[in-house]
Amino acid sequence: MAKMKALAWSAVVAGGMLVPALAADAHGIWFAQRAKQIAVIYGIGADDLEAVKRQPNMESVQAWDSDLNPIGAQLRTAGSLVIVDTDAPAALVSAVLQNGTWSKLPDGEFVKKPKDEVPNSVKSETTIKYAVSIQAPLTKPIPLIPAQLLQITPTGAIPTMLGKPLTYRVTFKGRPVAGAEVINDMINDPDAKQVATRADGTVTLPVRNQGLNVIRAVYVSPTDNPKKIDRYEHTATLAFTLPHAPEE
Repeated sequence: MAKMKALAWSAVVAGGMLVPALAADAHGIWFAQRAKQIAVIYGIGADDLEAVKRQPNMESVQAWDSDLNPIGAQLRTAGSLVIVDTDAPAALVSAVLQNGTWSKLPDGEFVKKPKDEVPNSVKSETTIKYAVSIQAPLTKPIPLIPAQLLQITPTGAIPTMLGKPLTYRVTFKGRPVAGAEVINDMINDPDAKQVATRADGTVTLPVRNQGLNVIRAVYVSPTDNPKKIDRYEHTATLAFTLPHAPEE
């Protein structure tokens, strides 16, 4: 479990240390059930876009059982879906999508090139997508996953009914991060007003759905190569499901 231990940084990242997140419409990846299989979905709102063509850029696919023991996990293409196959029933899964470098043109279109190849670009960024999903009850709190540079974790037990408050902590490189922009439901309410995390990286929101919940956080970090990009945009999701009442 050494790889699963929380990173031992104690400093809280101040909101002013990184560039404010501006991408209210950031696409992301998340996990959802498709015919009782775990699928990686790419999109936003009702847009379920082409995950298969992005599969070569998906990495760090991991899975754990309910006691957070690691289990094998592999991606498989099944028609238009990217499926996660695991060596045993998974209670927790995660993945990363390296989505590439994009430059925005004055007309609003994006091209997949750095800004030194797009002289008239108005913004260039490298975008990285992270996803964690709770597939079954866990006996321990979700740890920080090193591959998930931006991660959302619940600070307490997940309620069993919608509308109950739940506090989440957003971390960047293992540190609680202030100013990450969070929405409560990137599938059914992708244009919701974003809520910024507090100085300790937390935000409290009501559980929105008696079903699939996908919380999204966006955080922007500064460039380390200003000739190529203006910034990095990190988008993380946390997915979990509240079960419906038994059928009668």
